[in-house]
Amino acid sequence: MKIAYFEAFAGASGNMILGAILDAGLELEKLQEGLRALQLTGYTISATKVKKRGIAGTFVDVKVEGPQEERRLPDIERIILESALPERVKTLSLKAFRRLAEAEAKVHNIPVEEVHFHEVGAVDAIVDVVGSILGLELLGVEEVYVSPLHLGYGMVKSAHGLLPVPAPATMELIKGVPVYGWDVEAELLTPTGAAILTTLACSFGSPPPFKLEKLGYGAGFWDLPFPNLLRLCIGEKEAPGYEEDYVTVLEANIDDMNPQWFDHLIERLLEAGALDAYLSPIQMKKGRPGVKLGVIVQEEKLGPVLDAIFRESTTIGVRAYRAKRWKLEREEIPVLTPFGEVKVKVARRGGQILNIAPEYEDCRKLAKEKGVALKEVYQAALGEARKRMREGLDGAI
Repeated sequence: MKIAYFEAFAGASGNMILGAILDAGLELEKLQEGLRALQLTGYTISATKVKKRGIAGTFVDVKVEGPQEERRLPDIERIILESALPERVKTLSLKAFRRLAEAEAKVHNIPVEEVHFHEVGAVDAIVDVVGSILGLELLGVEEVYVSPLHLGYGMVKSAHGLLPVPAPATMELIKGVPVYGWDVEAELLTPTGAAILTTLACSFGSPPPFKLEKLGYGAGFWDLPFPNLLRLCIGEKEAPGYEEDYVTVLEANIDDMNPQWFDHLIERLLEAGALDAYLSPIQMKKGRPGVKLGVIVQEEKLGPVLDAIFRESTTIGVRAYRAKRWKLEREEIPVLTPFGEVKVKVARRGGQILNIAPEYEDCRKLAKEKGVALKEVYQAALGEARKRMREGLDGAI
């Protein structure tokens, strides 16, 4: 599997991402040809080799002829949807602009549909967003990983006047993302750059082991005390047949909480976005019996889950660590039994089915409605699912 890793030691902007992709080997002519699917006119895109603190990189400049019209989200969505771009590129581009619109809407307290994109709605930003996603697609990249993001500080001019750095929309976009560096007076991470990277990233931090094949540097406009470059590494990741991602594991030791409340706590944690929550009996200091609360959560849901822990439990502290997770490929299929329809989870590795499990809640509901044993419904659903597998409708055991 081909992966990309962006090292944002000098932040990131739309043109830096595009520059890194071109510097890594994508031909400018191929990018231009792909972007014609948008049917946008009145702009040119150029790529120039430059040096930043002695390191060579590619600077991309999108020049627009004449004044640009302000666009709202529906306008941009229509341009993308009516284009002949690959479906995956359309989907990710729409997601990136939707996230930008939602960030701006929250900052200005207006409906998403009323957001005037100003800078990010201009043709050059559409080219940056769609071009970056299209460029990675043309390079065959399947997964994207990103380092912690360098931010900078100060003030920046915008259509709304002077804004603090990072811009308010940028701050909304990077919630739940590891960031650092209020140490350089410059806008290192732009809203467009943040939208692209947070939309594409599987995770932030170190990438999985991979064989480095291509390397590219995208140059920023400013000259900084360090190389103003975004580094892109592309290579092959070994495919063990499992899906991989990273999760955050939260833990808290509790010895002073009414045990009747734990069921409510677990329910609230799952509602807040936890992937899983569990309890383990422990013996604490002075021989007191206690409970260790464990919660598995994706980074973007960390805030709501932490809020739920402190609000619904008696703990006054939570530990956290990052963990790698391997998963089987999973899908959910409906099967028809004599008692009704049951959803069945099917887990595969490399196309081989390793596990089939009827959904417990579906089985329980039908057992209660039909007045039969739960195990009868479960076995009927399992048998029907295995029959479908043997017939080759959904794979092979």
